[in-house]
Amino acid sequence: MLLIVSGRDDAGSTAPQFVTRIGGRIRALRKQRGWSVQRLAEAGTVSRRMLTQIELGQANPSLATVDRVARALDTDFAALALPSAEAEGGGAEGALVWQAPDGSHALLLGATEEPRAELWRWTLAPAGRYDAEPDRPGAQEIHHVLSGRLTLAVETGARVLGPGQSAVIASDQRYAYLNEEAETAVFMRVVTGA
Repeated sequence: MLLIVSGRDDAGSTAPQFVTRIGGRIRALRKQRGWSVQRLAEAGTVSRRMLTQIELGQANPSLATVDRVARALDTDFAALALPSAEAEGGGAEGALVWQAPDGSHALLLGATEEPRAELWRWTLAPAGRYDAEPDRPGAQEIHHVLSGRLTLAVETGARVLGPGQSAVIASDQRYAYLNEEAETAVFMRVVTGA
């Protein structure tokens, strides 16, 4: 589903609250199924050690890794990532899922189940970059720039979008978001089919 970059790049990471939330939810779903850590690790194509660290909130997993584990549990990234209304005050501001030392960050604002779609708000600081891993075949993203300039780099080339401009890309390939300007770039992202 999401993101998540080579899940993330060297300058960025998943947010601590997000890591704790998804770890607890993954563990609870695994135990509900009666699965061992090893069984889920194999189903989610992640190492047993990494999965244990994720469940304990000690790992900094890529978003792609979280998505693979979610699929293995027959759920989706948003179900693991978004705050629950009851437990966490409604999540009106979304879930901080990714952040970088330069102030770049990504908020998952909401999602639908069927058809699957996610709504994100991204902020990229000047010189900010996010490298993503491919989503499932057929997945797409719609981007709409609110301020600044966003460069979408895909295998076939790059496209620069300014304020008010939108574009659709296939996200079943390696791609990246870049801000090559001096002004912060803010954009909305809708993910479908991931």
